[in-house]
Amino acid sequence: MSKATSNRQLLIVDDNRFARTVLNRILTAANSYDVSQAASGEEALDIISNEPGKFDAFLVDIEMPGMDGMELSRKIRRFPEHRLTPILMVTALDEGKELRECFSVGADDFVNKPLDPVIVHARLSGLLQRVDYYNQLEKLRRSLVRYVSPRTQLMVEKYFDSETLPPPEEQTLCVMFSDIRGFTALSQKIEPDVLFANVSHHLGTQVDVVYQYGGYVDKFGGDGIMAVFEGEDGPINACNCALEIMEIARMSAPSDDKPAMPVGIGIHQGIAMVGNIGGGEHLDYSVIGNTVNLAARLCGYAGPMDIIVSEAVKKSASNTPSLKFSNGQEAEIRGLSELITLYNLVRNAPY
Repeated sequence: MSKATSNRQLLIVDDNRFARTVLNRILTAANSYDVSQAASGEEALDIISNEPGKFDAFLVDIEMPGMDGMELSRKIRRFPEHRLTPILMVTALDEGKELRECFSVGADDFVNKPLDPVIVHARLSGLLQRVDYYNQLEKLRRSLVRYVSPRTQLMVEKYFDSETLPPPEEQTLCVMFSDIRGFTALSQKIEPDVLFANVSHHLGTQVDVVYQYGGYVDKFGGDGIMAVFEGEDGPINACNCALEIMEIARMSAPSDDKPAMPVGIGIHQGIAMVGNIGGGEHLDYSVIGNTVNLAARLCGYAGPMDIIVSEAVKKSASNTPSLKFSNGQEAEIRGLSELITLYNLVRNAPY
């Protein structure tokens, strides 16, 4: 069972046996907690070390011989599993300098002796609820990360801080499109669930390779992706990424439940606008412009297992020994009034 549906695990740390007994009775009366006890800071540290991550909260007496509550709190915070675990100090001290020091060593709150059951439950419940909210938000954040690019995440963080959407920026980028050749015909021969599973795996592999080479996925396009590579090495990284995607595709032998998925890839480098598109309740942080359109056209021009790149990409990456640009030829691309020179990208064989 998860911690949200099972009893919370608590550790009481106090050198006074009577005080531990009283606090144990207060906590177990609620039938919501499983309580462990330690008679010293040293014993508590041994328990925590042997079962890291077990406890949902600690109730620690400040004044103990040897390792006192403040030192123990400081050491509890060194455990990654307990970076946020509530620490409730139990003390007979008056409010003042000593209690202020409790917060500086990582404690979250305190209760005074003699203990009032209502106050103990209220303080502990509030701390546990706060951690639950944090964990829920962190789980949501981790889930959202899987759906948006790192570039979009960065933009959202800036917006969160300033509450002002950044203006669109003109940047020189390298854009790569991939696409499964013959996908329409393939979809008529294969059961939808089998096709969906295979395409998902296929695109997931491409995504991993894109991030491996420093790019990011701007969007999925049905049976392909649009990836963006920034910086001076963007064209080189995009070319190496495309070649590795092809190598993986070639090694994926087709079978009855794993159909062949020949890929076509187009790459172009140029100026594009990067910014928020849309408004109201929905925005898309994306890249638009002729550079994107041409990269998509080159992908459509590519045959099965072909990588087609533009003159701009060849010029930027031609000094890379592992890359070879062949079959330079002028071609008419839909939507463009002039012929442009295209190249096939292949891996240059070592000498």
